[in-house]
Amino acid sequence: MMKASVKARYETDKAAATGAATVAFNAGDFKLRASMTDATVVNGPSLNGLALAVEKPGSFIFDYNVPKKDFRFQFMNSIRVLEKPLNLNYIHFRGDNRTILDGTLVFDSANKVSANHVLGSRGCKLKYSYVHGGLTTFEPSFDTTKNSWEFAVSRKVYGDGVCRATYQTTSKNLGLEWSRSSKLNGSFKVSASLCLADEELKLPKLTAESSWDFDI
Repeated sequence: MMKASVKARYETDKAAATGAATVAFNAGDFKLRASMTDATVVNGPSLNGLALAVEKPGSFIFDYNVPKKDFRFQFMNSIRVLEKPLNLNYIHFRGDNRTILDGTLVFDSANKVSANHVLGSRGCKLKYSYVHGGLTTFEPSFDTTKNSWEFAVSRKVYGDGVCRATYQTTSKNLGLEWSRSSKLNGSFKVSASLCLADEELKLPKLTAESSWDFDI
């Protein structure tokens, strides 16, 4: 069976709407996926915005950007450290020759610690995640390269909805987000971001996204 998804996005600062579509189907243990953006069909069919992917869930993902002739590798694995699962990711971007190592140590259903490092850099990003009562998640993180903190708090509301707030200490950016996911009505997300460092009070940047999944 093939699955398709359609996504629409609108940003107030650009006063423009964009769209994307994805088609995926299983081939044995592998999942094949093709995606395109509105740039693929605007002004006639073209290769702009077209991407192809091959995935073996839990093992690897290979993404190929057709117009840029660029690709990305991602390898996943999981090992146990002190009887706790450690999820590892190796991600390589061929175009800008960048490699990322990412690891998450899961202590239990409520506590986990993750680290993200770009090879060749001197720093990394550390994050701790704590889920309280199964509803509220606290996620403080520290970027050693920028010497900055970021704080995020999210809470499940009305069953399938999530409210999330973020704050970055260096840029003083405040973000608010509300999202909702439903198998029948698709997914919807509204977000607002505001820079508190600006001397003049400005209207927040608003973004709205909607997506729908179909079985073909």
